[in-house]
Amino acid sequence: MEPGEDVRRIQVTGRSTYIVSLPKKWVTALGLKAGSQIVVSKQNESLILTPKEIAKKQTNPTEATVMISNADDLGTIVRKIISLYLNGYNFIVLKNRENISTLQRNTVKDLVRRKLVGTEIVFETPNEIRLQTLMSYPELSVDSALKRICLITSSMHEDAIEALRRLDKKLAEEVIQTDDEVDRFSFYIIRLLKLAIQNEKILRDAGLSDPQDCLGYRVIVKFVERIADHAAKIAEHVLALEERPDEEVFQKIYEMSVFAKNTFERAIEALFKKDYFLADQVVLKARKISDLEREAIRVIQSKAKQSEITTTKMILERIRRTARYASDVAEIVLNLNVNQIIVTQSEK
Repeated sequence: MEPGEDVRRIQVTGRSTYIVSLPKKWVTALGLKAGSQIVVSKQNESLILTPKEIAKKQTNPTEATVMISNADDLGTIVRKIISLYLNGYNFIVLKNRENISTLQRNTVKDLVRRKLVGTEIVFETPNEIRLQTLMSYPELSVDSALKRICLITSSMHEDAIEALRRLDKKLAEEVIQTDDEVDRFSFYIIRLLKLAIQNEKILRDAGLSDPQDCLGYRVIVKFVERIADHAAKIAEHVLALEERPDEEVFQKIYEMSVFAKNTFERAIEALFKKDYFLADQVVLKARKISDLEREAIRVIQSKAKQSEITTTKMILERIRRTARYASDVAEIVLNLNVNQIIVTQSEK
């Protein structure tokens, strides 16, 4: 037996009730006595017994009130709201002893619209703003939200390269703006994963089966966010260019881009198929991106205009990192599905 463990036998009383005795020293140490109420919860393959008063304290928080002032930096207010949203609060109340400034009010409204899925401003007064997250988790599972940001991210990368090919600055600006959509769903997924770790019902509603998977999904979301950020950065580089790239130069960039995008899409395919072996192929294949980058740099140095070499190399760097992050996603998929390579006793 491990320290803090004890073995008790389940007994039957009556026709349908099972009972189990508890060690006296544990009961008294927790301040419990005959008649005290215990909350029994199921966590995967375990039964958890928690004194009712303690269970109340462990319930996911629902409302948080934050005091702000007119002197507060707008970024500070935004970060407070995002932190509370990610930690599962359904109601976030902002209060100011004075009137909330128009700039602060507009910043909060813009944040809610652009970044917080399922959240609305439900009440306003001159010195108070009340936010409420209305969406229930079965409406948008982790898988569904993750599929959405992966599709958006892949499209962002493709559009950024197309903007480079045509030197289409309007398209480049649209790519940059789309990054907000990835952030919105990333925040939602992180919020859901945090709650799912603590609550089995939310875990099931989120479309997950094991709390241990939450950490892996959390890291994958961060990698997808980074890939979207690199697509947006490519679009920013397009805005800095004055001419379309040389055709031979663009073909090398495009070759790298197709490779990186396919690597990302295959990594995501492995994730949703829960395919260890496909993920392993992605990791192996992703290594070739360095060779493509070296060849592209060779062509750039001989063909690109001197004034554009630095910007073009930075675009290559963004594409290379996209492939690297795709490989990182595949490595997490390996960890999530490692049971597929374990030989059972009957197979030995």
